[in-house]
Amino acid sequence: MNYIKLLNAAFEKFFFDDRLNPTHISLYMALFQEWNSSRFADELYVNRRDLMRCAKIGSKSTYHRCITDLDSWLYLSYFPSNNPYKGSKIKMTIIGTSDEPDMGRYNPTLEQLAEHYHPIREPVVGQHHPKNGQVVDLHRPIGGQALVSNTNNIKQENYVKQPKG
Repeated sequence: MNYIKLLNAAFEKFFFDDRLNPTHISLYMALFQEWNSSRFADELYVNRRDLMRCAKIGSKSTYHRCITDLDSWLYLSYFPSNNPYKGSKIKMTIIGTSDEPDMGRYNPTLEQLAEHYHPIREPVVGQHHPKNGQVVDLHRPIGGQALVSNTNNIKQENYVKQPKG
């Protein structure tokens, strides 16, 4: 299993799923970490108290609501345990991680090809088209380094008008 591909696929699914709230995502991430720690085992046994602490959930009812929601929405399979020493069994769903692009979804490579083959199209505000034809978004970092706006950091100097004369 590729950790990054699985995590990116989960984040993409979160983006398009309006049923989720931050607590669902926090619980899923806590479960994902447990899954990663178990080397992406087919099934894992979890302790509710530990998951609640990791996900920053303070209420048992919130935990149970979120984990049953994640189960019913097919993010995982949840098998509750009545044995406090064993823990509940979880089977994490492997969210689509195919290398083939999903039809109907945003694909930056296809967008770049479209830009290359349709040069008449007006450039999008905030983008720059260098000589190599690749679109560069001026608001995104280029080498992994975050760009910080200096809009509010520039000191304005007051110029006093000299009387004409």
